[in-house]
Amino acid sequence: MRIIKLNAIDSTNSYLKQLSTNEIVEDNTIVVANYQTNGRGQMDSTWASEDSKNLMFSVFKDFSFLQTEQNFYISMAVSLSIIKTLKSFSIPKLHIKWPNDILSENKKLCGILIENIIKHNQLKATIIGVGLNVNQNNFDGLPKATSLHLLTGNIFNLDEVLLVISDNLNYYFNLLKTEKYQLIKEAYESLLFRKDKPSTFKDAEGKLFSGFIKSVSNSGNLQVLLEDEVIKEFDLKEIALLY
Repeated sequence: MRIIKLNAIDSTNSYLKQLSTNEIVEDNTIVVANYQTNGRGQMDSTWASEDSKNLMFSVFKDFSFLQTEQNFYISMAVSLSIIKTLKSFSIPKLHIKWPNDILSENKKLCGILIENIIKHNQLKATIIGVGLNVNQNNFDGLPKATSLHLLTGNIFNLDEVLLVISDNLNYYFNLLKTEKYQLIKEAYESLLFRKDKPSTFKDAEGKLFSGFIKSVSNSGNLQVLLEDEVIKEFDLKEIALLY
C-alpha cells in the first residue's frame, strides 16, 4: 500500500485521477490531504472541512474483475467499510443514507464519492473519495453534520483511523473478489436510513410524494414502495429523501 500525504490540494480525487493519466498507479494507492480547497461530493456538491481536523483521502483500486454493471457494489462495499470502522470506535446509531452518506442517528459523518475509470466499456479501476468528519467541532450552517469528536468527546489520531478504514476496505474488496455479492447487498440494505419507514421524497420536478424505502437494485437504484402498493425504482438524479 502506497500512501501519498499532501498538505493541501484542490481535491484528492482529482489529484489521483490526474496521477493515473500520467503514470501507472499501484493498486490500493492512497492520497490523503490535510486540507482540500475544492473537495467534491455527489452530484457536484462540495465538501467543506477545517484544516487538519478531518480525514480526506482517495483510494485507487483495480476493479477489472467486476463487470461494469456491477459498479454499485463498490459503493456498497465502501459504505460497509466505513460503518465497520465507526463501530470499532463505538459510534452509535449508524445508517447509510442512500446512496452512500454515512449517518449517526440523522446527522452526516461521512461522504463518499465513487469515480469509475471505464475503457472500451470495461471497468478498469475506481477512485474512491472519502471525507470523514473526525475532530471538527463546529459546523456553521450545517445543522445536519457531526463528527467523531462531537459524538464521543474524544480526539482521534487521523493516521490510526485511516489505517483501520484501509484494513476494512481490503476486507470488503476481498468479499467482492470472491463474489460474495448477496452478502454485501443484504448487509448494505439492512443499514439503509429510514428503510421500511414512511418517508417523504422530492422528485426531479420538485414534487413531494410519500413512500417506503425497501431495497436497492443491483445497479444501485433506490426501490421505493409507493402508496398504490407499487415498487418504483429511482436513480440518484430522480429523487431526494427529505428528513
